[in-house]
This record gives sequence, C-alpha cells and structure tokens, in this order.
Amino acid sequence: MAEVAPRRQPTLDEVAERAGVSRSVASRALNNAPHVSRAKREAVERAVRQLGYVPNPTARALATRQTGAAALVVSGEDPSIFADPFFAQVIVGASAALEEADLHLMLCLAASDRGRARVAGLLRSRGADGVMLMALREDDPLTRVAAEARMPVVFGGRPVGPAPRWYVDVDNAGGAREATEHLIARGRRRVAAICGRLDTEAGRARYRGYRDAVLGAGLDPFPPQAGDFTEPSGAAAMAALLAEHPDVDGVFAANDNMAAGALRTLRQAGRRVPDDVAVVGFDDLTVARIADPPLTTVHQPIEALGREMARMLVALVNGQDPIPLILPTRLVVRASA
Repeated sequence: MAEVAPRRQPTLDEVAERAGVSRSVASRALNNAPHVSRAKREAVERAVRQLGYVPNPTARALATRQTGAAALVVSGEDPSIFADPFFAQVIVGASAALEEADLHLMLCLAASDRGRARVAGLLRSRGADGVMLMALREDDPLTRVAAEARMPVVFGGRPVGPAPRWYVDVDNAGGAREATEHLIARGRRRVAAICGRLDTEAGRARYRGYRDAVLGAGLDPFPPQAGDFTEPSGAAAMAALLAEHPDVDGVFAANDNMAAGALRTLRQAGRRVPDDVAVVGFDDLTVARIADPPLTTVHQPIEALGREMARMLVALVNGQDPIPLILPTRLVVRASA
C-alpha cells in the first residue's frame, strides 16, 4: 500500500494572504501585539481556522517582542529640521509605507548628546521593531551604535565610510554630473560648485559629480565652496565666490536651498541670471519652482526615498533580506540655466 505524503503545514504568509493583511500584521495579531484593529485581528483568526495554521514556537517567541512601531531618526543639530521640506517629504513617504504594514511612525531627533543617548538606548533595547537613520555625518557615534543594534536598521543615504548592509540612497554623483554638464553645454566655462557639508556622503558625492563633469570637459574645477544646505549658507558662499572669482559664469549648488541663497546674492550684486551667471540646484523642492527666476535643478524622488526606506525596514522585520537601493535622478530645466 502506497504511503500517503504528510500534509504540508500552512505558512504565516498564507495566513496573511487569506486574511488580506501584511505578514507583520498577521504576526502581531497571532501574538496579541498592540496596534492591530479588531477587524484585521478577526480576519487573521478566521484564516488560521480555515487553513489549520499552527504557529512555530520559535517564530512566536520572536514575534512577541514586536512593538508595532518603527522609528525615523535624524541626526542633526536643529530641532526644526523636521519642518524642512526635504524631511517633510521623506516623512510622508515613510508614513504611507508603514501604514500599509500597520506600523506606527516614531520621529526622533538626535540633536544633542542627550538625544543621541536616547536613540542609542532605543537601538539597544528594541524599543521599536526597526529604525531608519538619516543625515549622519562623518564619525557620527550613531553609525557605530547602529552596527551593534539588536533590531533592523535601514540608512536613508549612505554614511561616510564603508557602506552599511541596508540603505536607500539617490544617485547623488550622477545627478550632480548631469547638472554640471548642462551648464557646460550652455556655454559656461567658469563653473563653480557650492557644496553641502563635506562631512556627509551626499555633500562629497555631489562635489565628485561636479568635478567629474568639469574635468571631462577639459576645464578646471573650482575648489569646493562649502555650505550647510541652508539658504543663508548658499548666499554667503555665492558672495565669497564673486569676491574670489568675479568671472564665474555658472554655479552648481548642491541643494535648492543654497541655490536660492545664491540667486539672492547674485541679484543684490547686479548679476543677471542666467545671462551673466547660470545656476542649477539639486532636490526639486517647492523653492525651485517659486524662485526668481525659476530654478533649473536635479529632481530626486524624496517621497520615494522615505517610502522605500520604510518598505525595506518592513521586509527586514518580516525576516527577509533586501538589497540596497539607489534611486535615479533627472534634470528639470527651468529659466535659471
């Protein structure tokens, strides 16, 4: 008599699919974790009965440590940083992706030693199901703490130094190169760069892209005129450039805020844009569209950056091993160049 093959046990993924919820929601519902609606909990329980699902004891032990929340941590000095249009779009994208997984979003600012200590404690204590880290500078202690964390950590933008295992970034160097090539194609031969902070990978990568484009055209790159990604720093950097290199005829600014500051200084100095000096920014924020003149800039998918960070984190929470992701950029041509 032929042997009957043992019946395969249904999986948690099949329970989630039958219930019409994500895997993480199904896991939390099975383990009476918080932040699961009554309707979804009942749908999961119904799917368990229909499929005859029996939870794995080891997986159950891991799942009971879930908190139902994910943290977005920004390492910066200004408490108003979350009001910056860039980070506001990141939050919109991350929040939407986490909502799909029924995870709540926690916002944390590591703006002081005390703030960094709180974030370090969060990373070590599993006070959240996972963490997204952004705006890290060179030698930021949170990079080391993240490497030792007892929970999944996804970086938004690569930190300076060795690339972490999981990150989502944009093509900073490629976007900066395209922006500078655009200026050169418009006949500009004295093209300068207003850089972001050079203790960040984004600041360094965008200067590299500028430098590659200038050298590729057989021109001489300007030394980096550093700013800090704010409008006042862009205005100050432009003033310094005009004082040191009055013949400058093109400027690549590493973000739109600094480009807007450069436009202000050029206007005050009586320089016409783009006739005398052409300007290109990076980000494609609202300020680029309302600038006078409207700003040619590199569009980066900021909301998608937040969304993909959150999706990568959810995949890690669910036991998957996603690969790093680089999002493309594109040039948006307006009146400034």
